[in-house]
Amino acid sequence: MDRSEELLKRILAFREARDWKQFHNPKDLAISLVLEATEVLEHFQWKNGDELREYLNEKKEALGDELADTLYWVLLISHDLNIDVMDALERKMEKNEKKYPVEKARGSHAKYNEL
Repeated sequence: MDRSEELLKRILAFREARDWKQFHNPKDLAISLVLEATEVLEHFQWKNGDELREYLNEKKEALGDELADTLYWVLLISHDLNIDVMDALERKMEKNEKKYPVEKARGSHAKYNEL
């Protein structure tokens, strides 16, 4: 069993022990994911340059907690909707590699349709 499978088992056991599955419909899981993602953004709001670098150095664990919360919801949603998120990521990377070929995208922040 790989690490993501172990984590998923732990997430499912956590949810089961608290009888929370009854509240976990796809819409509310997606809302929870977005809410956690905005908590990631809060760490960056109103900071730039040296201030941001210093903040991120000092608050790395707190930022990691928010990223972990986001991953929690990704893993739970993918489980409940029977989506192998690692396979999905592989497929998406293949699409991205075609949309953003190195020879056109290297050093550019342009969207694929503007390359």
